[in-house]
Amino acid sequence: MADDPLNLDEPGEWAGLWWLPEEPENKFPGVLRYLPNSRIELSLIGAFENRLMTHTSSGVVLVHSGSRTFDVIHGAAERREITLFDCHASNTSRSMGARVKTPDKQTLVASTALIGVHVSDEDEARFAAAEVSVEDLTLWASSSIFEATLGMPDGVPDGSGTISVKPIDSQSVTVDGTQFVLAHLHTLPFFDHRRSGTTGRVRDTAFVRIVPAEALSFRTALQSASLIQDLVALATHRAAGVIWLRLELVRDEQAPSDGRPLLRRKVDVLYSPPVSTERDADAADPRRVFFTCESLPFEQVVPRWVGAHQRLQSATNMIMGLRYAPARYIESNLLTAVGAAEVLHRRLSIDEAPMPTTEFKQMRAAMLEHVPEQHQDRFRGVIRNDPTLRDRLIALANRPDAEAISLLMPNLEHWAARTARARNDLAHEGETPRHSLEELVVIVEVTTAVVILNLLHELGLSAERQRELVGEHPQLSTTAERATELLAGPPAES
Repeated sequence: MADDPLNLDEPGEWAGLWWLPEEPENKFPGVLRYLPNSRIELSLIGAFENRLMTHTSSGVVLVHSGSRTFDVIHGAAERREITLFDCHASNTSRSMGARVKTPDKQTLVASTALIGVHVSDEDEARFAAAEVSVEDLTLWASSSIFEATLGMPDGVPDGSGTISVKPIDSQSVTVDGTQFVLAHLHTLPFFDHRRSGTTGRVRDTAFVRIVPAEALSFRTALQSASLIQDLVALATHRAAGVIWLRLELVRDEQAPSDGRPLLRRKVDVLYSPPVSTERDADAADPRRVFFTCESLPFEQVVPRWVGAHQRLQSATNMIMGLRYAPARYIESNLLTAVGAAEVLHRRLSIDEAPMPTTEFKQMRAAMLEHVPEQHQDRFRGVIRNDPTLRDRLIALANRPDAEAISLLMPNLEHWAARTARARNDLAHEGETPRHSLEELVVIVEVTTAVVILNLLHELGLSAERQRELVGEHPQLSTTAERATELLAGPPAES
């Protein structure tokens, strides 16, 4: 379809004219090429001046080491306006001094291309909406345009049947003035005739449309896309790549003079998101999915996620990192998992003070009376009314459903003590001599599970579903079995 967005896993090419916004009179012909999972490359016949030069008062030009970068480049290609962000020259060939004068050539690499608009920078608020589709979004949406029947007279398939397409209503919710719409985009039915046979096709893609109360910028649109990407990744328990991202320009105030309806102008975004998409790979295993819009409806989970995402983003990013790019060494995973737990505890504003503030201040003041004046600042900074890491871990594990936690680990106190000991030994001594490799692996898995259960609890996942996940989810149930084997000892001293 002509309105189909540009997928990030498909290459593209645009031939046209290119210029710097501050020098629109100097246009160079060239070709923009988008290479999925690689880079956005602009090949020019001609060259922008990227040398760093100083003109002295005596008329001498000094050329310095290094090269100039270009925040924005504009282009007009294939009947569309194009904006390139964050560009640098990877190669420049100049013909100065050559026997035969030929045009300069230059190759530039950009971080982002907006196909369909000229903007001055990443913060220019020119867009009315953002639309994003990510991997496994259709599975998470738990809705489909397809209906199928199978002819089975007397209970035996007779080869007949139907596959029909029935557009479904979108789902919508408004959070703090921003509207989130879960919708479907599908192709028209068509037949692919080949010498080997004929295939009938319709492609259905779920996407989320985000419409803020006020115009948004490209930078804000990226944040909105990340919001949806992280939600789906959390729900499906695996990395979710962006399939496509497009923006909708703010509509002009005046309608066309010939009376034609005012069309929505779409802008395709090409960039390298944190996760490369594998659009035609298999969908996530439903058994490994934590929740879908069937168990946590769209209009409920989105407001909760919007409220939790920014507040808990640091902890979420650390746990997502174990899914997107797990470290090769257990020590790195240990620091990440325990760090996520500690950050999450702080961000959830759980009551942290081990003793009443007044009592603590009196105790510290009495202790400071016996400390020499030159050491009091140092001593005051060391003696703090903060919970220990073990306290934080126990408090965090007490938030989700208690039965789910008891299924996950046989001895909460022992897990907290051994986890705190492992992290502290690694952070302060550079090694974990009191732990076997197998125990460290289980500590990382259990701690990660505790953080995930807390995030799911924040989103309102029912206690029953939390128990089902620990008992039936392939990874969590295996973690529980290993914890029973390796973390069932008596409480240890921390």
